[in-house]
Parts: sequence; C-alpha cells; structure tokens
Amino acid sequence: MEVRVLDCRFQGAEGVIASFLLKTEAGPILIETGPERTFPALVEALGREGVAPEEVGHVFVTHIHLDHAGAAWRFAELGATIYVHPKGAPHLIDPSRLLASAERIYGDLLKPLWGEVRPIPEGRVRALTDGEEVRIGGVTVQALETLGHAVHHHAYRVGEALFAGDIAGVRIAPGPVLPPTPPPDIHLESWYAALDRLKALRPEVLYLTHFGPYTDVEAHLEALRARLRAWADWVLARLREGRDPQSLTPEFEAYWRQGLEEEGVDGALARLYELADPPYMNLQGLVRYWQKHHPEAL
Repeated sequence: MEVRVLDCRFQGAEGVIASFLLKTEAGPILIETGPERTFPALVEALGREGVAPEEVGHVFVTHIHLDHAGAAWRFAELGATIYVHPKGAPHLIDPSRLLASAERIYGDLLKPLWGEVRPIPEGRVRALTDGEEVRIGGVTVQALETLGHAVHHHAYRVGEALFAGDIAGVRIAPGPVLPPTPPPDIHLESWYAALDRLKALRPEVLYLTHFGPYTDVEAHLEALRARLRAWADWVLARLREGRDPQSLTPEFEAYWRQGLEEEGVDGALARLYELADPPYMNLQGLVRYWQKHHPEAL
C-alpha cells in the first residue's frame, strides 16, 4: 500500500500539517484534512496526485481539533463520509461548542488561522468504536482509541502503518519528538497507556500529522514519553512553589527553546515546531492537567 504525504502548507510553511492519501480500488481515502484555511493547498496537493476533491469518498480524522479536522466539512459537502471518534462526532455535526472553545484560545485570530467551520450533516458522519474496522477497496482501516491528548482521539492502523494524529507527538525532521499538550483534555495517565498500546502493536511506520513518516518507532515513542514526563514535572515543580501560571509563560518558552537547541534545532526549523506545537499552549494544558486531575499534588 502506498501512502502519499500531502502538505497543507499551514501559514505558507512546509512540513507543519500533513494529510495522507491512500488510493484504493474503490477510490481515494484521506486521513486528516488540516484546517479549512489550508483547503486550497490540500486541493492542489491532491491534484498533483491526480485526485479531484469530489473523488474522495472516505475521510478519517484522528480527532476534531481544527488543525486535523477543520476542513472535514468541505469534503462532506462534496459527498464524503467522515469517520471520527464517538465523542467527536457530535461536534462535527454541531461545531458551536468546539468553536466557542477555540475562540477562547485564539480570539480574533481564530478565522485567520483556521478558516471557516460549518456543520456536517449527521448522515455524513460515522462514529467508529475502539477496534472497529472499515474495509474500502481492499484496504482495511482500524480505529484505535488513544486518549491523553484529547478525549476524542483515534489512531488508525492500516496494515503495518499507524496514522497517529497527535498521540505520537510532533516531530519535524531532522528534529526530536515533542508532546502537544494544549488544553483542555490533557491526561497523562491515559497518554502513557496509549503509548504502551502503540508500542505493543509494533507498527513498522508512524505517520504523524505534524509531520510525516518515521520508522524508528520504539525509540520515538520512548523519547516522547520521556519528554512528556519532563515537561509535566517542570510545570508541577513551579506550581508547587506557588508560581502564578501566567508568569510562567516566558520561562517555559525559554525551557522549550533550550530543549530544542540541545537537539540542534534553531532558526527556521524551530519556527516550524512553534507553528505545529506552540509552547504557550503546551504550558496551559499541563497547568490545567495538574489543577484539574491532581490538585492534591500542588
């Protein structure tokens, strides 16, 4: 099975948000759509593969965050079925709460960054349960519930490939893997369990939405676990000191940047990481995790 990595060219940059094209006997499958703002770039990328957007009949999104599923409604308008986690499905059908949450984070930047989001007719949305398989033109896509980053997150297994969404982190070659930890759903115990599950599957390749394929699967997952634990411990230590979370932003950003520099990442590549995995949002998500799930630790 051939997988084509399509670059959505988020903010005009290459290597930040990917969509994945699988061609089958029954027509093309798309995994992830990117935001609606980058839909024209995705249409261009599909065209280079000889695929018109209306030919895409099946779209799988790992979760409903706007950088992964924001353009799903565009494909639904053209006749595609959108496959999603059961907890994400209602928010594709009625995105009002999703947009309200995103607006609290992005404010006036919401539409310039992510574009427009419209409701998807219920008949175009198919919720998949954990382990459920969908067979399309000789290709079997299996949904795997993988929580920790979001409460509505699937990874998708296709043969020996795993399309991991955000649960397997952000990695922009030749840089390291980083955990995306934005609010509101970060839950470390669930995330560690999801990493254990992915590791046990022993896939040959991880396809990351941010960004691309990696074959050093075990080392990648262990490095992600270590970085996630280190970030969480860093935040906890400062909350225990009674620090104001707002005042931690510059300090965490410096810590985040230092970690990249130690891996040889700076300049343009660091900017791509910042677009894919903004450090201020990582801090917010980890602060919320400790305050919501472990107030006794503070």
